[in-house]
Amino acid sequence: MDLSFYKSALSEEIRDEGRAEGLARSILLLLGQAGIEVSDEVRERITGCSDLDTLTRWLLRAPAARSVEDVFTEK
Repeated sequence: MDLSFYKSALSEEIRDEGRAEGLARSILLLLGQAGIEVSDEVRERITGCSDLDTLTRWLLRAPAARSVEDVFTEK
């Protein structure tokens, strides 16, 4: 059985897209749980981001955020 696809760049790209979607979903869930209103523009910014490092930074900030700006702002 040829498993080379699972080691290919395309396969890694597909996995990264899934990781990005999961991180974005988690950020939005945390903000919603905190009662922070997320505009359509902000939702698009979060879900449209494909950079895993950026999404991870946002995710780490989300639990302590008091506003959406707190997620995006470096402190």
